[in-house]
Amino acid sequence: MGNVIDLGHGVRAAVTERKGGVSPAPYDSLNLGLGTGDTREAVTANRRRAAEECGFDVERVVWMNQVHSADVLVATEPGGVGTCDGVVTTRSDLVLASMAADCLPVLAADARAGVLGAAHSGRLGTANGVAVNLVDTMVAQGATPAHVTVFLGPAICGSCYEVPPELQAQTAARTPEAASTTRRGTTGVDMVAAVTAQLRRAGVTDIVTDGRCTLESPELFSHRGDAPTGRFASFLWRT
Repeated sequence: MGNVIDLGHGVRAAVTERKGGVSPAPYDSLNLGLGTGDTREAVTANRRRAAEECGFDVERVVWMNQVHSADVLVATEPGGVGTCDGVVTTRSDLVLASMAADCLPVLAADARAGVLGAAHSGRLGTANGVAVNLVDTMVAQGATPAHVTVFLGPAICGSCYEVPPELQAQTAARTPEAASTTRRGTTGVDMVAAVTAQLRRAGVTDIVTDGRCTLESPELFSHRGDAPTGRFASFLWRT
């Protein structure tokens, strides 16, 4: 398990890690992702264990069926919210989850307005502005961008995320900050830099970053490093 992060005003975030679960290799051991090839029984047990470590009931969690879109839905009850890559709620008892294994988790909260949001911003989601759509949906539910705090979870860094030049160009078409050069001197994508720039243009200034690269951090799942592999979760909730 990872550490619980206090974002202030009764809002907390947590990023799970690889250890502490029951899944066998190559999903060892705290895999929280269904659809990875792991068994549903193991993932269910791991989700329950992770929730207990964080201090909330797993039955409070909202899970997305993530498909690398820019779609954002509003959750009014726990469980599966549907197919999307962003979810927003105004319910104080719900826990939002974003799954990843190289993509960027985006957790956002306007504690004054009582609005929470979570997104999964992979290369396609970053290119299409899922983080901005998340903020827009939060505003529609009563949030104010200047009052929003965002936590950006671990993701593959711009020095490691090598992509062909055409994919870099597609990703950076709307957000030039997405373009990076890898340590090998090749074209890359920096999702943290891109999403940070998108959020700032949307009026969000309070941005906290985990800073870890999933490919370089053995305690985290990395699709590029270990596929097939499991998924870690970034959780957001109010106490």
